[in-house]
Amino acid sequence: MELKYESAHKELHFINRSGWLRAAVLGANDGVVSVSSLIVGVAAADPSPGAILIAGFAGLAAGAMSMAAGEYVSVSSQSDIETADIARERQALQDTPDAEMRELTSIFVSRGLTPETAALVAREMTGNDALQAHVREELGLSQAHAAKPLQAAFASGLTFTIAAAVPLAAAVLAPQAHIIAVVVAVTLAVLAGLGALGAYAGGAKILPATLRVLFWGAAAMAITAGVGWFFGVKA
Repeated sequence: MELKYESAHKELHFINRSGWLRAAVLGANDGVVSVSSLIVGVAAADPSPGAILIAGFAGLAAGAMSMAAGEYVSVSSQSDIETADIARERQALQDTPDAEMRELTSIFVSRGLTPETAALVAREMTGNDALQAHVREELGLSQAHAAKPLQAAFASGLTFTIAAAVPLAAAVLAPQAHIIAVVVAVTLAVLAGLGALGAYAGGAKILPATLRVLFWGAAAMAITAGVGWFFGVKA
């Protein structure tokens, strides 16, 4: 009778969320910061509602497509590299299996196993699934970390759109004389929420992540407002 072993100790880990979470946090953060900065910059130069709305909607549409396309291309390149490395590893296992066995053994030795134990582990793992063993131990790849271009593109584009709509809505609803103040306040509140949410979803400390997001968001708006004010005055 075949015995099946299951871990008696199950832990909650967040590393399998790293791919889509990174893209989602990046998209949301970029959405709210870029569009709010654009609105603040335009408002500092030309506070007319028409100019602000055109800039805001254009920034939202262009930014969402840019983020989605950029994530897809970037993660696709990563996926191509992973696929090529796996193919090379598969060929090496066919051409030089003994050398690959020694390589796997040396990896386990470097991690603290004795040569005898390392050789035993390498043989058993090779006998079970040689390619999977080398992909995981030598290349550091796993299903949880595999590049997923469509997932990253969708997460980034969607979160960009949702986040960018917030400062745009604030600009639409705010009195014309207070557009900059309202957009800045709303943006900082959203950034604080995004920083806390991203940290919570990833199991990280909330305060450092929140402060980091707030600092860079505020800096981006301040610089853009300064540029808009400068060119508005010169005009």
